[in-house]
Amino acid sequence: MQQQDVNRGGLSPLAEWIGYAGLLPFLGAMLGVGLAPGIDQRDLAQRLGIGYGATILSFVGAVHWGLAVAGRWRWSAGVAFGSIAPSVVATLAVLLGGQRGLGLLVVGFGLFWVYEHRRLGASLPPDYVALRRTLSLAVCALLALTMILSERAGLR
Repeated sequence: MQQQDVNRGGLSPLAEWIGYAGLLPFLGAMLGVGLAPGIDQRDLAQRLGIGYGATILSFVGAVHWGLAVAGRWRWSAGVAFGSIAPSVVATLAVLLGGQRGLGLLVVGFGLFWVYEHRRLGASLPPDYVALRRTLSLAVCALLALTMILSERAGLR
């Protein structure tokens, strides 16, 4: 297996593909909440959306942690907070559960993207920032739709 030239610039097509494929569980959760025949299946789909969303929100914070640990960024209170805050928000979303948990995840993903774009955009590759923008928008939309469908499906 050949290694990709890291000096080439741009994101690996595989990384982009994996990023977009990562939207599938969010889509599955939304469809499950909206289309599953029984309340137990709809509830499971909602919990999938919350659990997967919490995992991915923690993951985006971990990227920042990794950049700091690897010495690409200097440690500061802002870097530490930006690395840890997504996991705290994700944990609170899991504890809240239901529509509130989904709503908190929407806010968490949205605010983290704004933070990443406005405060750190110059220190991140432009292709990464663009991919994160697209994925964050899609995640927020899918989680918001899951939250809306949860109400219609009789889930709290």
